[in-house]
Amino acid sequence: MFEFTRRRSRWVLGVFAVLALVLGALGATLFERVEGGGYTDAGSESSRALEVLRDEFGQAPPNLLLLVETEDSVDDPESTAAATALVANLQERDGVAEVLSYWTTHQPALRSVDGKQGMILASVLGTEREVDQRVAAIADELTGQQGTLQVRVGGFAMLLHETVEQSKSDIVKGEAIAFPLTLIALLFVFGGLVAASLPLLVAVATVLTTMGTLWLLTLFIPLSVTATNVATLLGLGLAIDYSLLVVNRFRDELADGRTPAGAVATTLRTAGRTVAFSALTVAVALAGLLFFPQLAIRSMGYAGIVVAALAATVSLTVLPATLLLLGTRIDKGQLGWWFLRAPRPAPGEGAWHKLATAVMRKPIPIGLAVTAVLLLLGTPFLGVKLGFPDERTLPESMNSRQVTEIVQRDFGESDQNTLVAVLPDSAYSAGGLDAIAREMSDLDHVRRVDTATGSYAQGGLLAEPTAANARFRAERAVYLSIVPATADSDELSALVERVRAVPTPSTLLVGGVAAANVDSLAAISDALPWALGFVLIVMLIVLFALTGSVVLPVLAMALSALSLTATFGALVWIFQDGHLSGLLGFTVTGDLAATVPVMLFAAAFGLAMDYQVFLLARIREEYDGTGKNETAVALGLERTGRIVTAAAILISLVFLGFLASDITFMKAFGIGLPLAVLVDATLVRGILLPAAMKLLGDANWYAPDFLRRLHDRWGLDEGGASRAPKHDVPVRDPLGVVTAGRPESAAEPLVLDPLARAEQARAEAARAEESGDGLASTAGRAETAD
Repeated sequence: MFEFTRRRSRWVLGVFAVLALVLGALGATLFERVEGGGYTDAGSESSRALEVLRDEFGQAPPNLLLLVETEDSVDDPESTAAATALVANLQERDGVAEVLSYWTTHQPALRSVDGKQGMILASVLGTEREVDQRVAAIADELTGQQGTLQVRVGGFAMLLHETVEQSKSDIVKGEAIAFPLTLIALLFVFGGLVAASLPLLVAVATVLTTMGTLWLLTLFIPLSVTATNVATLLGLGLAIDYSLLVVNRFRDELADGRTPAGAVATTLRTAGRTVAFSALTVAVALAGLLFFPQLAIRSMGYAGIVVAALAATVSLTVLPATLLLLGTRIDKGQLGWWFLRAPRPAPGEGAWHKLATAVMRKPIPIGLAVTAVLLLLGTPFLGVKLGFPDERTLPESMNSRQVTEIVQRDFGESDQNTLVAVLPDSAYSAGGLDAIAREMSDLDHVRRVDTATGSYAQGGLLAEPTAANARFRAERAVYLSIVPATADSDELSALVERVRAVPTPSTLLVGGVAAANVDSLAAISDALPWALGFVLIVMLIVLFALTGSVVLPVLAMALSALSLTATFGALVWIFQDGHLSGLLGFTVTGDLAATVPVMLFAAAFGLAMDYQVFLLARIREEYDGTGKNETAVALGLERTGRIVTAAAILISLVFLGFLASDITFMKAFGIGLPLAVLVDATLVRGILLPAAMKLLGDANWYAPDFLRRLHDRWGLDEGGASRAPKHDVPVRDPLGVVTAGRPESAAEPLVLDPLARAEQARAEAARAEESGDGLASTAGRAETAD
């Protein structure tokens, strides 16, 4: 791979430039192909109820609401004529069924208390994309002044449409915040314009290719709008993360006296392998989301896999090609600010080395104290209350939110939470249907039940059947419409269960928004063990391939899970309980969107494992060189400390772009992901991991003999060296302790002086040139050319 990139650097960059432009052009229309919903289980009882309702009756629960306002009264002739014309307009449209209004039914529930407002309810049919397009057309044409009427469009379908539109705006806003902040931070990390611009180059290429790839994916599977948020902000974060590691290692190799070609070769062999493993861990964590039936969750999984793969691909192809062309010019444009050019501490003198050493002196009290703090911060999650997003997750300026709030305030009752109880393949007698309707009308929190035999309320028949009741009966099925007397989510969920418990001679399918929410929560609970099991098993295998140990993978996963406790506690404390709502600008709903903890766990756990891979790969490299557990931990933490800390800060700045979103559950990602990354990069990496590895000692590296042989044959590590050296060579480590254990391939004395190391590198290249040794020979030839 290196040889191809070295010989065809400009060709690689040209191909990727064309690919990025083509895929970026496709990705520009991605929002036209994604769907705004996706929070329901397509295979659930509630979804099957809606399918029967659509196929047998050509109907659906009302998902579109037109709020009509008049200056005087909805009953005056002029208002009645104009409103009746609106009803006719909707009835003539393709995909619109069952249009009900105050002016055609005279139901009191469709008239405001003061008589100045009326409602028109309609069912918009089709796929989610078709519904979105039809609702957008209706909103564009009918919103505003219609004769003497003022019309606003709301309802669940409008809520989904505005969610997609808001997501478009939020992504642009998030990128506008993330890019400048990231560039400034990169200048502090690298101290130069050229080096600082490289991660952003990789980020742009990653985001463009990811958006285009997702567009191609929509040709085969549906995707939710959540995929676009992942593609942009997670793509930006991972690309910067990986390129930061690669660029930093490349500059280190140049400082050690290697030629640009030799520096790139060593970087790919070391940091490149770490990047590949890190991308794999992120992809595995997000692949766990594919076990969930909800499209919004699965879409985030698809996007996460794509973005992790492309971020690694671009970082290991485009970036090395760019580095080969830049060579030593990577340090052009250095800024003269002294705090950007501060020299690195000598080995063994850095803050991270000192921290690890201090922790390992007293691992038990320090480790227990940090663990207790994380568990304490996570205690609010014990009181979590899961729900689903409603209009309150959108900003107050959105039509769907305004309409819902007006209906709740000005109308005595509303049919928006109507449940449907479908009896498929049934030819019910009037008496049998009457008995079922009476029993359902007697349930708590039921205001009215409508069906083919009339309308029912508690106490019996409310109204005799009319011609309108004929719509409740089809050739092979009947259904009942159950209008709740409450809008409370808990009471609605309890009502769904009570309706489902009503005995019927044949199958009963209950649908509606509340029923869909109940089914979705159940689907998440059912899929969660399978998703976790998959992630845990595959992650253990990946980490074993990296470390050759059966202990370290378990330790890494336990610590990564522990690092998430503070994040989940913060989610409940902030977004469910409402602390900081004024500062962050969202409406408190009293619950947490059920999809947020699931999606946040996958992303945050993957990123936590990402940093564990960075650290464990370097510790493994040091352990191979010294054979001493404590020395390897201290050196590994020291040599990854600066760059991983920088990466954590940078990716946190990117994720803060989620806070710019006006959608509440997207703000939760803007808080949760940076918090998870920073906790893992500081408390877990700096304290808990050194403490645990000190206590375990050499047991950290334990593996049964058959697994050790398997790893020796097939395993990978950052250094690319065999775990067991062929023979010991005395080496003086940075702590001044003479140890043994550097492999034969690394048997040269460890030279710390940069000039001496440069001279040593040139001598190695010259010897390789004479012997014609593959990669080193290439480095020698490149040096001669330079």
